[in-house]
Amino acid sequence: MAQLDICTYPDPVLRQKAQSVEIIDGELQKLIDDMAETMYKAPGIGLAANQVGKPVRVLVIDIQKEESDYGLIVLINPEMMEAKGEISWEEGCLSVPEFYANVKRYEEVVVSGMDRRGDKVEINAEGLLAVALQHEMDHLDGKLFIDHLSPVTRDVFKRKWKKKQKEAV
Repeated sequence: MAQLDICTYPDPVLRQKAQSVEIIDGELQKLIDDMAETMYKAPGIGLAANQVGKPVRVLVIDIQKEESDYGLIVLINPEMMEAKGEISWEEGCLSVPEFYANVKRYEEVVVSGMDRRGDKVEINAEGLLAVALQHEMDHLDGKLFIDHLSPVTRDVFKRKWKKKQKEAV
């Protein structure tokens, strides 16, 4: 396994719509393992493949809560099947480091896809897991959590981001 570089805003790969996975092979298994290692070391609770420069429909999530029914979740070609309710959650993102904001999401979701073996899975999620699934699935569609912010909050983000970039030079 290897830790991968995480692409950060405004890298264009983050805005690409990821392609469906057609073949589950050793190369994909290595990507999944490397993504999980990268997520844990970051540390984070989720990572989509395009965040590591691979625009394919694969995500990994581990909310790392003992009360969770799930450990490491691997989803290939995930699809939202049902969604209801509304929740506001403070989100951050490994691709938008050091910025956090409240985002409105569905409170409960049902997501289907395939696990790493290609078996069909369905996940019924609420709370943090529901938010993480929506966040990572957004990545696969080329969206970032900052896209869900109000115009004023997004403008504040952009000004802070530009200032941070200037200070880094």
